Amino acid sequence: MNQRIDIIVKTLIGLERIAASRIEEMGIECRVNPKPFGHPGVVTVELVSEDRKHELAEKIREEIPEAERVLVVERCVKADLEAIAEAAVEISNKFLSEDTSFAVKTVRRGTHSFTSVDVNCRVGSAIVKALGAPVNLEYPDVLFWVEIFNGVAALGVMDGKDVWRKAKPGKYEVREFFSKVAVVQMPYFGPRDSVKAMSSRIGRAVQMFEVNELVIATTGPSDARQLEWFIHGVFEGIESRYQIQKRTYAHKPHRVHVTVQDIYQLVRDRRNEPKIVFEPEGEAFPKVAGDIAKLFLSDAKRINMFFGSREGIPKGIFRFADFIVDLCPGVTLSTEYAASSALIGLAFALEDHLARLGKKP
Repeated sequence: MNQRIDIIVKTLIGLERIAASRIEEMGIECRVNPKPFGHPGVVTVELVSEDRKHELAEKIREEIPEAERVLVVERCVKADLEAIAEAAVEISNKFLSEDTSFAVKTVRRGTHSFTSVDVNCRVGSAIVKALGAPVNLEYPDVLFWVEIFNGVAALGVMDGKDVWRKAKPGKYEVREFFSKVAVVQMPYFGPRDSVKAMSSRIGRAVQMFEVNELVIATTGPSDARQLEWFIHGVFEGIESRYQIQKRTYAHKPHRVHVTVQDIYQLVRDRRNEPKIVFEPEGEAFPKVAGDIAKLFLSDAKRINMFFGSREGIPKGIFRFADFIVDLCPGVTLSTEYAASSALIGLAFALEDHLARLGKKP
């Protein structure tokens, strides 16, 4: 195998040539190949002086924002399972010990008799056999990576801390707390297009957080036609977001349940349940955030969060609320953004409170 790769740069698709041009302008003699073998989203670099690859890689990281990830290649071998495993063991002697946890990640481009999972298993078992290093698939100390381009396999390592993850140590999963939330939303009435646009955004917002339910809360007689528009828009927004969640989430998403009820009857029905009213007359959110977080950590099964529309939540309901909260003093939040703003604030409050308690993520 004559092909040599010293650095691999990953980019967004369509930015390969821009990144390649920037690399060529850095003054370190090299051969730059955007979309090697026709594979998009990647640039490979071969240096005239191989001992300068770490220097060039660092310059790329510092100066080229189009570079999503910069990988320094330790070895290039034939794209063969045994050859890859043998090279990985040689590299592991340099970067691993029996106390260093590791994981293996393979990206395979082209047609082969093996899969990326086959490579991960073969390399992982070879390293364990050779060094006895522990495998940690979630948060490894070292990540072994294998990038395969048709008949060529490039291998390298990176610090596990440099792997960008949505979930990582120190971050708290607060999604489960949203299952306690009942969003009580007064409907917005007006021109048809405005009503449907407003209600669709509200539907998307409550589905985004997967709250337990949305109650469309009326106050006395309501215009049936406008209420129909509002309800239709809510369901449109929920369904739109739910379909995206079904395609992209690892867990099975919860489709938000929607009901309609007179707001005063709801307060009576739920008189023993916690209630939070979001209106400008209340306390600034930071002052009560800790107490609200404690409420969500309590054994309360359902917590009702009230949001007004043009007229706001009726003042008589304030007397029955556990908290009256002003989300953003001095700023009047529009109807479609109030619930999502409150739920984001709740997430911050829970994250901060759990961190203060020292609970494990």
